[in-house]
Amino acid sequence: MAVNRDPILKRCRYLGIDPSVVGIDKKSTRNPGNGQRKKVSEYGTQLKEKQKLKFIYGVLEKQFYHYYEIAAKMEGQAGSNLIVLLESRLDNVVYRMGLASTRRESRQLVNHGHFLVNGKKVNIPSYRVKVGDVISLRDKSKSSKKFKEEMEVTKSRVIPSWLDENRDEFKATVTRMPTVEDLDYPVEAHLIVELYSK
Repeated sequence: MAVNRDPILKRCRYLGIDPSVVGIDKKSTRNPGNGQRKKVSEYGTQLKEKQKLKFIYGVLEKQFYHYYEIAAKMEGQAGSNLIVLLESRLDNVVYRMGLASTRRESRQLVNHGHFLVNGKKVNIPSYRVKVGDVISLRDKSKSSKKFKEEMEVTKSRVIPSWLDENRDEFKATVTRMPTVEDLDYPVEAHLIVELYSK
């Protein structure tokens, strides 16, 4: 399996996103410098927007394009549909619940089988949740010190309105599908659609 090993802060600086979006609580101390930058072309802007979404959700090109193909076939705007598909991934839901400090960590926790969807163990990070699904921590994992500490660290994180969370029981219910308005970072999904539809 391919793994992206780029330095996170460097990547955030290049893509113009706050490190807190990916769950990192650090700021880069490096001075960006006063060097003159070339004017970015239309293609460059579209490519950067695509790279930003791929980086935030930890998805590689092949899988990302597959999501785009599904989004294009769905009813409504392809860009908004793409965001819904990425936000409804199980690893993202676990991150949004505050049970992991980063999406990378949540992906690993899902892989290790710590979570149940509607009472059944699911260890596929890309599993897409639906309205009414109940995502919960396995009973065996609830006694783990790690999850209790994680909840303390992430208690200030804002839980999105499309999740109805019960922090005491380590579970959440999907009340509706996420929308672009629910995101905590700026995104121009139409640029990605323009890039792929060339």
